[in-house]
Amino acid sequence: MKITQLRAVQPATPGSPPDWRTQLGQIVVEVTTDEGCTGIGVGGGGLAGVHLVETVLRDLLLDQDPTDVESWHARMCRHTAFYGQKGLVVMAISGVDLALWDLRGKILDQPVARILNETVDLAQPLPTYRTVFDDVETETALDAGHAAVKLHVERFGDRPDPLAIAELVGRARSKLGASRPLMIDAFGRWNVSSTLAVAAAIEPHQVDWLEEPLPCDDLAGYEALKQSPVPIAGGEHEYLIGGFETLANAKLHAVLQPDINWCGGMTTLVQIYELAKTTGLRVCPHRGSETYALHAMAALDPQPLAESPREWFNVLQGSPSIQNGTIQLTDAPGFGIQVAADIWASD
Repeated sequence: MKITQLRAVQPATPGSPPDWRTQLGQIVVEVTTDEGCTGIGVGGGGLAGVHLVETVLRDLLLDQDPTDVESWHARMCRHTAFYGQKGLVVMAISGVDLALWDLRGKILDQPVARILNETVDLAQPLPTYRTVFDDVETETALDAGHAAVKLHVERFGDRPDPLAIAELVGRARSKLGASRPLMIDAFGRWNVSSTLAVAAAIEPHQVDWLEEPLPCDDLAGYEALKQSPVPIAGGEHEYLIGGFETLANAKLHAVLQPDINWCGGMTTLVQIYELAKTTGLRVCPHRGSETYALHAMAALDPQPLAESPREWFNVLQGSPSIQNGTIQLTDAPGFGIQVAADIWASD
């Protein structure tokens, strides 16, 4: 079997945030073989990512046997190492890696989750949580059956009021009750002192984690946050296993949150789960209820809690949806998704 075509496109995403997530937004990658089998992946990097897929990575993979996916992941990373150890290049590689995993599942006529874990129970629904911004959205999420909520508190700015945030968290805790998980997300806006002040204020409300309070590259700051009374989460903007080893080995985060469409794809996410087992950390993938990460969570996660999806990225057909607060995979081969033919109209 040989790869005969590798292409990518950045589809329109009405309603996506008016920032880099649109300008350098999600890309769809398609790998086709001479036997007519096609794999679909999603990566990032916008038009820059499309260019990388259709030049550097296509030249590397064209006419090659796609079946040894992990080997191709290593070769793609090595081939681009001079200019792409983090960021846009890895985002593009993520899409190719996921397309190759989808292809692997279709060749074997197995869902990816079962390739990762042959004893996985695909009939077992996974609990989900919803990212919310206020009290009304908290109530809506609970009414919809979500197991937990995460309060997004970016609106408090880079000088957050600890008491105001504690009041918001306290109201959410009262709605959730004592047992259901509650998290907050600061979106990288704070510094060490403001984070510690907020952590002290919210500690009585049993917050499971405080997500990305500092800029993602402030490793010294995260070292200082080891004294936080609330566990620190992050990694949404980290890349490849080496980046996560830095976070894990120094215990800078208690919860690792890779985005499978950005961090290096399924090959990297599997490595992160292995890393977490040896370091005693938890993995909770960013937007885990989206199709690709969901297969890893079902197969590998001892404590699955799948975050609600990006509602503005809806070009995949066949993706499972959240029903009564839970989500469940099918036994369709690969990742079980397709894209409409017209997505390639501008290709």
